[in-house]
Amino acid sequence: MRTISIFIIAIFMTAASAAAQQTHNQYEPANGPGAGQKLLAKFAGNWSVVDTFYPAKGSPRVTKGTCKQYMVKDGKFLESDFTFFNPDGTKATGTGISGFDPRTNRFTTVWFDSRRTQMSIRQSDGTFDGKNIVLYATPIDIEVPGRKTVARGHLEDNGRVLVYNHYLIDASGKERMMFHMVLTRQ
Repeated sequence: MRTISIFIIAIFMTAASAAAQQTHNQYEPANGPGAGQKLLAKFAGNWSVVDTFYPAKGSPRVTKGTCKQYMVKDGKFLESDFTFFNPDGTKATGTGISGFDPRTNRFTTVWFDSRRTQMSIRQSDGTFDGKNIVLYATPIDIEVPGRKTVARGHLEDNGRVLVYNHYLIDASGKERMMFHMVLTRQ
């Protein structure tokens, strides 16, 4: 009797597992790369970086670095690994993961770095012209919305230069440059 009970439970668990997988595939059907992935793939490679930070007061600060970017997860996401060389001889590292959802026509980027324990998320508004990526800050904690920012990135010089500008948006909607990053293909 016990053997039959164990056998029945095993069959039930196998059936439940198969039903759960079928439900997951129906809930989140697989999809392939879209137009955004084609642009992200152009960012793949090794880059030298010049990052100019514009504080609210004082002179701009320039930091140099390197970046390796590559497509991951069957060409669906761009991973960007940065190393920045600080003037005091220390290094800071950061990683970005960028994706594009062809269904919504939106880019989403997640950033984390060695300077802090927080992550940031930026997302486009659903418009994409095939050349420019425009990302707006997306709060992780909806009760603490954080700063309003917009970041714009595009390729220049036949894909040899990637320009990335990040702006702070004040209450009136005016943009102030926070940093200007130029990546040059190595």
